[in-house]
Amino acid sequence: MKSKQIWKMTVDILMTVALLLLMAYSLVCGSNPAVGEAIHEWLGTGMFVLFVLHHFLNRKWSLSIHKGKYTPYRVVQTTLVVLVLLTMCGSMVSGILLSRTVFSFLGVRGGQAAARSAHMLCAYWGFVFMSLHLGLHWRMIMGMAAKLMKKSSKGCRWILRMTAALIAVYGVYAFIKRDFGNYMLLRYHFVFFDFEEPLALFLMDYVAIMGLFVGVGYYISVPMSST
Repeated sequence: MKSKQIWKMTVDILMTVALLLLMAYSLVCGSNPAVGEAIHEWLGTGMFVLFVLHHFLNRKWSLSIHKGKYTPYRVVQTTLVVLVLLTMCGSMVSGILLSRTVFSFLGVRGGQAAARSAHMLCAYWGFVFMSLHLGLHWRMIMGMAAKLMKKSSKGCRWILRMTAALIAVYGVYAFIKRDFGNYMLLRYHFVFFDFEEPLALFLMDYVAIMGLFVGVGYYISVPMSST
């Protein structure tokens, strides 16, 4: 595997981990809310830096956006990239307005309620858009992973498919259990956390929700990528 591909995979993995920890928010350090908020801000800033680096490493795709024919797959892919970009920028701008640590030196005040709503909206929709985006590229990711493996039996492939199906099914349950849809529709204006809940259990549910939308993105891409 080329060094550039390794860099791309490393950045994408770090972004995925950062995204999950950002969704955990106060559970990362629930015993001290001030420390938890500071960690959240630093993670968010790191996430944005990784996002910029991700686009730098994939700059050839960005520079060719106005070239060539737009197939259905490319239309969906480009639309998702734009949506991820909008939600990421929205999260960063609203995060700066809400910042009490990393960007407090800017002295930005006012509009806290609107910024908090925008931050929640961008966070939850961004989570879905990024998961769908990952799903569109899942075949390529599996292809790269297959190169690292010497052999892959039919039995192994079926086990992986069954595991993916179980994750997706549990993802539907976790989506409902965690009121994910209500946060996306801003029916709640604050995220509710059970501070007695282990962080691992929370992350497991959000990994399952991510897996659900990765699966949706993958199966959307299959018929389009074959045309």
